[in-house]
Amino acid sequence: MKVLITPRGFAKYGQKEIERMRNAGLEVHYNDTGLAYTHEEFKKLGKDADAIIVGVDCLDAKMMSDCPNLKVVCKFGVGTDNIDLDYAKAHNIYVGRCVGGNSRSVAEHVVALMFAEAKNLYYAINEVKDHKWTKPTGLEIYGKRLGIIGFGMIGKYLADYANGVGMDIYTYDAFPISKEEAQKHHVKVASLDEIYAECDYISLHVPLLDSTKNMISTKEFKSMKNSACIINAARGGVVDEEALYEALTTGEIRSACFDVYSSEPPKENDKLLALENFYLTPHTAARTQEAETRTCEISANIVMEQLLGK
Repeated sequence: MKVLITPRGFAKYGQKEIERMRNAGLEVHYNDTGLAYTHEEFKKLGKDADAIIVGVDCLDAKMMSDCPNLKVVCKFGVGTDNIDLDYAKAHNIYVGRCVGGNSRSVAEHVVALMFAEAKNLYYAINEVKDHKWTKPTGLEIYGKRLGIIGFGMIGKYLADYANGVGMDIYTYDAFPISKEEAQKHHVKVASLDEIYAECDYISLHVPLLDSTKNMISTKEFKSMKNSACIINAARGGVVDEEALYEALTTGEIRSACFDVYSSEPPKENDKLLALENFYLTPHTAARTQEAETRTCEISANIVMEQLLGK
């Protein structure tokens, strides 16, 4: 049985898992080119695959229908918006996710963005390199209110980190948060309206679904403090970027720190990128050596369990 692995990180951090799968009798083809596969390359390599470990490559119904042997798909991460789940379910293709593999890394990235924004680090470092010494005045994180929307593993890690620097934490999830979980992570369970109105930092940790697409738009920005900073390390499309541009240019909110975008990479003339109060990192929150290694192990385990029962 053949396993196709498209994420480039597997070549560097997953050699142990590749060897483990091969020793179990699986034929493994992984991407060691250093470049993302084109869709044509992906189709050619995937046509006889029994399992695919996939990153951001599109696995729509047409792609999966051209892979008649396909039994298992494992997302090298957690977001499945690039996989046609309905087609997979209808054709008995198991879809796995590497839950927890990069949760700590993403939470750390959010904390880093908050500090970079509060302390003006990006601009201060660049100005010094440009032989300027303007000494901008920043903010303290201590005592600020952090709203976490989506209280899964990333949200819980983020709450623990934020507690460590003295923030007050509000949290909301589509599923009930137990009293025990709230006490364990020292958070206040709140409504979305409370988070929008009261929090200084609002961090999004939700999947991209029909129900979450543009969940933060004009109405929500108008509900926020003028001093609020919105952080999106979840999925592009969760925030209405046109409404965000208006909110940032009119002063409805102070700033935005994103690791994801609706179009990756953004277009060269993207107007949000021109704003000094908009920060964007290139979808790297989950990309740490530790997270890559864990995700390789989790995805290999899922494929072996589904194909071989072990």
